[in-house]
Amino acid sequence: MSVLQVKGLVKDFALRTGGRRRLLRAVDELSFELTAGTTVALVGESGSGKSTVARMLAQLVRPSAGTISLDGEPIRTRGRGLRRYREDVQMVFQDPFGSLNPFHTVDHHLRRPLRVHRRAENRADEDRQIERLLERVNLTPAAVVAAKRPHELSGGQRQRVAIARALAPAPRVLLADEPVSMLDVSIRLEILNLIDRLKQEDALAVLYITHDLATARHFSRRIMVMYRGELVESGDADDVILRPRHPYTRLLAAAAPDPNRRLGVDGATVAPPTVPRPGPVEPQVAAVADQASGCRFRARCPAAMAACAARPPLLPVADGHDVRCWLYRDGTDS
Repeated sequence: MSVLQVKGLVKDFALRTGGRRRLLRAVDELSFELTAGTTVALVGESGSGKSTVARMLAQLVRPSAGTISLDGEPIRTRGRGLRRYREDVQMVFQDPFGSLNPFHTVDHHLRRPLRVHRRAENRADEDRQIERLLERVNLTPAAVVAAKRPHELSGGQRQRVAIARALAPAPRVLLADEPVSMLDVSIRLEILNLIDRLKQEDALAVLYITHDLATARHFSRRIMVMYRGELVESGDADDVILRPRHPYTRLLAAAAPDPNRRLGVDGATVAPPTVPRPGPVEPQVAAVADQASGCRFRARCPAAMAACAARPPLLPVADGHDVRCWLYRDGTDS
């Protein structure tokens, strides 16, 4: 069942450079849905607009255009309507230390959302729910952890507290913005497995934002690939990773560590892309006027052609698999 619907989402930022005002488009006409009990991964390079999408969905940043709907009803951006929306849509931030107030205990961080969203009848009920939240994220003994402040916890423990805080209002949608990128490699899988387990237990609709294709494939049903603010490929996770169509997705797949690539285990080998090694990192956000001029990847694409001077639409290449590339304009799967 579709829980959150996004249609034509746009975000422009106004900047002044050299005394001139310019509009920079961070997200350009993005549309997708999040379904209960499933994970959708949003993948792309740093600066591609992924976190801006999450912040718009969390109502931390107001969209310039487009609609966000919950159960088919456009959301309200003020008053009680906004509070009810935030009960249903919660976010886990990238930096667990920066997202927790260092002056307050874990107890405070969990008790506050229970009170703000009126999830408990009295203080004794709050105590029981705090204990349960900490146990659900494997932080025990709960009473000892609740008395600590963020600096007394490890990075993984802080992120577990952040996840517990997100669970406190009993949300239906969880926005996980690179939730493990600032954690030690040894505990990243534990946190991702935790989010996956909570998704199944609570039938959460999860948006998993990452630059790691390997975890995106393992933990997600669908993958959406963003480049410079726009969606360039989307489809079933296995199909996007094992058979990437867009030259940019092929570049990402080639850069991802894959122990099976040389061995060809289970036919999972990803053919080396024909995309050349990129040079210096280019700006990921361009002026609105520049973005309308054509394919944004053409300067790095070995298959660039005259048609790329016009912006390609999302074209179907397989059932549920779309690619923004003129290579597929005749409907064939190149």
